[in-house]
Amino acid sequence: MNNTKSFEPNPNTSTSCIAVILAAGKSTRMRSNIPKPLHPICGKPLSRHVIDTCREAAIDRTVMIVGHQADMVRNGIGEDVEYVLQTEQKGSGDAARSAEVLLKNYKGDVLVIAGDVPLITDKTLRGLIDHHRKSHAAATMVTAILPDPTNYGRIIRDSNKRVTGIVEQKDGTPEQLSICECNPSIYCFQSPKLFEALGEIKPNNNQGEYYLTDVIGVFVRKGYLVETVQTDDVVEIMGVNNRVELAEAGRLLRERILRRHMLGGVTIVDPATTYIDKDVKIGQDTVIEPGSMILGCSVVGEKCTIGPNTKIVDSSIGDETLIHYSLVSNSTIHNRVKIGPFSNIRPNCELMDHVKVGDYVEIKNSTLHESVSASHLTYLGDSEIGEATNIGAGTVTCNYDGVRKHRTVVGDHCFIGTHSTLIAPITIGSGAFIAAASPVNEDIPEDAMAIARCRPVVKRDWAKKRRETYFKNKP
Repeated sequence: MNNTKSFEPNPNTSTSCIAVILAAGKSTRMRSNIPKPLHPICGKPLSRHVIDTCREAAIDRTVMIVGHQADMVRNGIGEDVEYVLQTEQKGSGDAARSAEVLLKNYKGDVLVIAGDVPLITDKTLRGLIDHHRKSHAAATMVTAILPDPTNYGRIIRDSNKRVTGIVEQKDGTPEQLSICECNPSIYCFQSPKLFEALGEIKPNNNQGEYYLTDVIGVFVRKGYLVETVQTDDVVEIMGVNNRVELAEAGRLLRERILRRHMLGGVTIVDPATTYIDKDVKIGQDTVIEPGSMILGCSVVGEKCTIGPNTKIVDSSIGDETLIHYSLVSNSTIHNRVKIGPFSNIRPNCELMDHVKVGDYVEIKNSTLHESVSASHLTYLGDSEIGEATNIGAGTVTCNYDGVRKHRTVVGDHCFIGTHSTLIAPITIGSGAFIAAASPVNEDIPEDAMAIARCRPVVKRDWAKKRRETYFKNKP
């Protein structure tokens, strides 16, 4: 599964940096048939957050080491990274060594990072790389002081505070495990030295695995300089190994996202009940009411009111638009539109300026031109509704004949009466008037009126006689 791309930047320069993301393990603690790198968090697969942060840190190129369910991981992450298959999961050192097939002639720096740290920031990665280059170290590590460093490797230092090695939780002595400086497995290496050392490490540990951390001991024995950069924000290094940690990482990431939007001029009335994905963009002076979710790659304009209890998915919302108690999915909503309450805007809809969509209206695969009003109890599917047309309550476009979908086209300035049934395929000309309660199954010319009703039959005193008969025969 080696996927070498043509965009490799300056492979022989010492100023470039390549990220190697380790994501090959099975992760039994997730208890899932979904590979850990693909578990969603704030609108993206878990490992996608790490990839994107590397890009934000101006890292030239990303190589992802995959193993367990490799094809599924590759399909879920996408083709903008390079993949190397670790055929057997024999530890983090073996995983990192797998990248040599792509990087053996590379002379620059390599950032090695686990694929399960979605809270790491580009600021920390930039700081790590910058310190690594300025110090001319063979390896530079991020470290953190944790009051409870259980499950993390411990940083071992000599009396002069120089790093001498890293010991893993399962291999440490009680004295070593009392150390609170931990290793979150975020490194920057000089590439040639890294792969040289990876060829020398042995699986001499309780797990019988090749540890990437043993590279540090190799460097120390060879007299290479090993540096550390300590992070003060321990949230950044949080790894995700089970569903509890996934939920906690999601909560912390949402807090960052909401804070960014609020500092950018968005009012979020109740952050505790508001969910906004990482790639969402929101304009100034927009108000997000409680219970709202804005997901995917949605864009919301300025001076909008979203919510309460509204969900927007992968949609574009214009300025000064109101959407409350409603769902909008994969659609484009223009300016000064009013939607809701209890509207369902399904995929592939476009609502132009000043459109009004009221309560219990469902729209699917349709375009509503400027100033269309569909105020209540309506279904518009596979349709195009012209400018300033009024859609009466209870109107239904009958778009499906049991085999195929058909379109309904309504012109400008039409009046579609209450409880009309428009049986597609059908075109209603501009200015036409459809009388209430009319089923219409043929095209209507411009400025015409269509009425299609069954003539009522009135039987006088019928109800009275029925009641009298009923009570007469009642036991």
